[in-house]
Amino acid sequence: MHQEQHICTKCRHNLPFTSFHKHHQNPVLNTFYGRVPIENATALLHYKKNGMVQQLLHQLKYKGRQEIGTILGNFLGHELKKEISYRNITHIIPVPLHKKRFRKRGYNQVTTFGQQLAHHLEIEYLEDILVKVTNTKTQAFKKRAARWLTTQHSFEVTDLQKLEGQHILLVDDVITTGATLEACANALKKIPNIKISIATMSIAS
Repeated sequence: MHQEQHICTKCRHNLPFTSFHKHHQNPVLNTFYGRVPIENATALLHYKKNGMVQQLLHQLKYKGRQEIGTILGNFLGHELKKEISYRNITHIIPVPLHKKRFRKRGYNQVTTFGQQLAHHLEIEYLEDILVKVTNTKTQAFKKRAARWLTTQHSFEVTDLQKLEGQHILLVDDVITTGATLEACANALKKIPNIKISIATMSIAS
């Protein structure tokens, strides 16, 4: 199979899937409890330092292996289309990169993941509504408070009318403290009557 060229059958069966999408109350949703209103939330995989998922995401993010995002999007897309709670989502929006970082890397590591989710859910993928306006340094080793301070005013919405009254699925690669997704959600909440759900490739544990 084409997927096996990138994630072998043995590795695929050893991937630490969470199945969070089957449970409304789960660690992803709980991450945002009391911080920002979220309808539904899930992560495909458990992320551990030096583990298989970290290695996969490193290949995706820094080595140009965008097909990994496609594969993970297929895995989660097959699951989410079965869930009633995700059927009323109308659009998918990725966590954006700052334009300078995008030019340096050449791609957003979330794009193929989000596009595959959009394909399975039969909805529109939009990457020009949410933009990053400040070029912050990597968040990988910052604690929660530091992440929150550096991200809360980093994102803006380009069109407040286009998604009025819609239900969007915000997607990213990994959740650690949730500060980046919280900042994105707060920016999107400026859209009138917007509903927000979250889906990521992984969650740190």
